Amino acid sequence: MPVVEHAVVITNTIGLHARPAALLVQEAARFQARIQVRSGEKTANARSLVGVLKLGAGLGTTLVFQAEGDDAAEAVQALIALVERKFDEE
Repeated sequence: MPVVEHAVVITNTIGLHARPAALLVQEAARFQARIQVRSGEKTANARSLVGVLKLGAGLGTTLVFQAEGDDAAEAVQALIALVERKFDEE
């Protein structure tokens, strides 16, 4: 199975609070790939709202998305695009 990993820095002012975390989880759920998101030493299933919130990722935090599966590349690209769009908040 293909594995894709890519990092992105959070640039929205408030960081990964409830609304952006929910958008991230919804976006991850669109794909079949197994997706993990890492912030520092913490890792979470990208489909778990509680897990994503527990990362405590704020402005300037680097998130690393790792996906494994047939649509891994598309999944990572979609999640990177969401973060780069500042979760459509600004």
